[in-house]
Amino acid sequence: MRLIIDTDTAGDDAFSILLALKTPGVTLEAITICNGNVDFAQQTENALYTLEIAGFSGKVPVYQGCPLPLLRKPVDATEFFGADGMSDAGFPRARQRPEKTHAVDAIIDLVMSNPGEIDILAQAPLTNIATAYAKEPRIAGAVRHLWIMGGTDNALGNTTPASEFNFYVDPEAAKMVINAGFRTTLSTWTLTMRSGVLPDAALARIEAMDTPLARFFMQVSQAPFARTSVRYGRPLSTHPDSLTCAMAIDESLITEAAACLVDVETGSELTRAYSSICVPLDEEEAKVDRLWPAGKPNCRVVRQADTARFAEMLIAVLGH
Repeated sequence: MRLIIDTDTAGDDAFSILLALKTPGVTLEAITICNGNVDFAQQTENALYTLEIAGFSGKVPVYQGCPLPLLRKPVDATEFFGADGMSDAGFPRARQRPEKTHAVDAIIDLVMSNPGEIDILAQAPLTNIATAYAKEPRIAGAVRHLWIMGGTDNALGNTTPASEFNFYVDPEAAKMVINAGFRTTLSTWTLTMRSGVLPDAALARIEAMDTPLARFFMQVSQAPFARTSVRYGRPLSTHPDSLTCAMAIDESLITEAAACLVDVETGSELTRAYSSICVPLDEEEAKVDRLWPAGKPNCRVVRQADTARFAEMLIAVLGH
């Protein structure tokens, strides 16, 4: 598998990168940085440090992309991840430096030079992907598969009642990408809460391993533990990005999915970035039920994944 990870590196984004780096059969072609979780330059440093602690310094290029959403004022998640996105760990500056090429150009060049061979894992707001599509629309057909972590499956969001963070930051970009014609799998925040919360026993195993990567995991997780304790009444180890990466690497982790018609709300402030997800009717059914959307699905939406096997994948990587 050849993979580009488009990320706003903080917390679980880093664990997703580790999965891609350390899983046999995966080649991480590039990391591209998008606006999102924390300060843009800090996100870049977090990606570079993750490469270094994993033993991949200088082996995977890191490209900086769009530091702002398409139309909206920037939104961050420092209250969840800490000011540096890594639970204020104060990691040292990595030796590797970002490339000079813009991330959007790097995405276009990699995809168009290798049509049908590159998967993209979009675990940030979709600004970079939307901009790449606007500049070179052919990438929608040339990407082997686009894996998006974003949105909710008609359920409670993690940023507003109606929306998930990645879509909320740049709903216009999300709407553009969802409707662009990529072969797309959508991994929602709803799925995270169903299948991407690490069991307590798995978390205890990680803490007991005491390897450099396990210690990195525990250190980076402290701010999310504190925040989820307030929000959910106990500390949770939530993994939207690394679960999405694990499913991209091994699709057999997906235990339930549906071909759906997905769109994103951009016009309402109250329901900003709400992801409308439904199984579309065929033409005959639509004649009877005029209010239900008709048309072809544009996304595979994952409804359930194998949490135990995902945990084992992550534990194996952190045990290196």
